[in-house]
Amino acid sequence: MSSELLDALTILEREKGISRDVLIDAIEAALVSAYRRNFNQAQNVRIDLNLQSGSMRVFARKEVVDEVFDPRLEISIADARSINPNYVVEDVVEMEVTPKDFGRIAAQTAKQVVTQRVREAERGIIYSEFIDREEDIMTGIVQRLDSKFIYVSLGKIEALLPVNEQMPNERYKPHDRIKVFITKVEKTTKGPQIFVSRTHPGLLKRLFEIEVPEIYDGTVEIKSVAREAGDRSKISVHSDNNEVDPVGSCVGPKGTRVQAVVNELKGEKIDIVKWSDNPVIFVANSLSPSKVLDVMVNEAEKATTVVVPDYQLSLAIGKRGQNARLAAKLTGWKIDIKSETEARELGIYPREEMIRLFDDQVDVDFNEEEEKE
Repeated sequence: MSSELLDALTILEREKGISRDVLIDAIEAALVSAYRRNFNQAQNVRIDLNLQSGSMRVFARKEVVDEVFDPRLEISIADARSINPNYVVEDVVEMEVTPKDFGRIAAQTAKQVVTQRVREAERGIIYSEFIDREEDIMTGIVQRLDSKFIYVSLGKIEALLPVNEQMPNERYKPHDRIKVFITKVEKTTKGPQIFVSRTHPGLLKRLFEIEVPEIYDGTVEIKSVAREAGDRSKISVHSDNNEVDPVGSCVGPKGTRVQAVVNELKGEKIDIVKWSDNPVIFVANSLSPSKVLDVMVNEAEKATTVVVPDYQLSLAIGKRGQNARLAAKLTGWKIDIKSETEARELGIYPREEMIRLFDDQVDVDFNEEEEKE
């Protein structure tokens, strides 16, 4: 070895981000392994590596004992004191045992082990970087596809996009740039394994954080997300600042903000509704764009009965029940939708006190939302 070793360590530290101490430890471990394997030695040894000169020396380490049972690991007190009279029992004596042709063998072995340690260190750095990005969004490039996964390059590593996390309305091709949501980072024997999704509700939330400054800075909060990827989603938003319209902030000027999210999700429809801690208001808002006449709440069963105009029943339920299903996911309440005629026949509508409460608190917000649409 020579000064080239120092140069190599410096380059690796700078380009790979691996500390010099890690690499030196790897080299020393490699040299110990090379010595034991190639010279059939089982003794305890230490490697003295001089980085300045590039020289290597091997020292056998033996414990000072009264009676020697294994001369490879122990040395008698008499022999130890012949080297240095200050030795006492349980001290460790080091004696140089560097073989003449050790340099060539050591260099070959060290190269293999150092390469492995460098690879492990790189994997550790990648894992540390990505474990902090779980539940975050990244832009990747599609590399290849098979029957189980799409392999997406995230720069230093390929992530796996499983079939069940792919949007049904999307077709992926190599070199496509897509935004993905990191769902899980695992440490395996082959290095970090990263799983990503295009269908996770978290992707929708992160996209709005990117497009809406008020969400990013905390002025507007996304309270809940319900998503049927590739088809339709609902999000509920809220702001503690009465001067900020949370729905309008997410829609953006002429709908530009929400449209950017829709474009990224290849045309997925997105309903943005105003959150409320009053379940009557929140459930009514969640069924947008349908008009709601009344909401009856059963706190014990966390269920609601919603009355809508006859002509809006199909709109409230949605295609294959999608609107009602998403509203239930969004609010966390069971929702049973009745037409006005059916509710009158059942004698549950109208209710004077509930209609007045509902009219006072919901109609204005709901009409404003309809006007935005």
